[in-house]
Amino acid sequence: MITNLVTSGTFSLDGGTWDVDNNVWIVGDATEVIVIDAAHDAEAIAEIVGDRNLKAIVSTHGHDDHIDAAPALAALTGAPILLHPADLPLWEMTHPGTKPDGTLADGDVLTVAGVELLVLHTPGHAPGAVCLHAPELGTVFSGDTLFQGGPGATGRSFSDFPTIITSIESRLLTLPADTVVRTGHGSTTTVGAESPHLPEWLDRGH
Repeated sequence: MITNLVTSGTFSLDGGTWDVDNNVWIVGDATEVIVIDAAHDAEAIAEIVGDRNLKAIVSTHGHDDHIDAAPALAALTGAPILLHPADLPLWEMTHPGTKPDGTLADGDVLTVAGVELLVLHTPGHAPGAVCLHAPELGTVFSGDTLFQGGPGATGRSFSDFPTIITSIESRLLTLPADTVVRTGHGSTTTVGAESPHLPEWLDRGH
């Protein structure tokens, strides 16, 4: 039901460029899937999708390493690209003169292979950052909002550390403790493993 592909490329913002490995998540069954964060390598992602119906390419936020392969994957598959509208300025920095095919809003429900994924708007890492909660799968796809070890980096333009802490506390740490957090980079974690560290993150923001 959930496949993880790690792709490699770069992330650029505020005049800097860094090498990064990204988690691409493919959710679905033998018939249909969605892709969460089309990073770096459209052909590799399309190969895993195969002949299944790709219902949507969901972008958890608009940083270039999470959206750089989205238009090429859309061209290969015909799937629509979805992004929260607050991240359109970031999208346009990477893909000027274009727009995603649709928007994401807090409370939206995406359905694939009979499984519902609830869109949670979790601003902070980026204004339009979202997570996708799939209760039936016991998981949340956190993008760069929450990692193993803490919040996503926010020391760049478009980011806000106090806001990301509020998002994590109110939207993610309220989920069941055994919820698996599938991150945009690195290893998975759980809500229960991360929640005890909230006081440290709050202190960091003061």
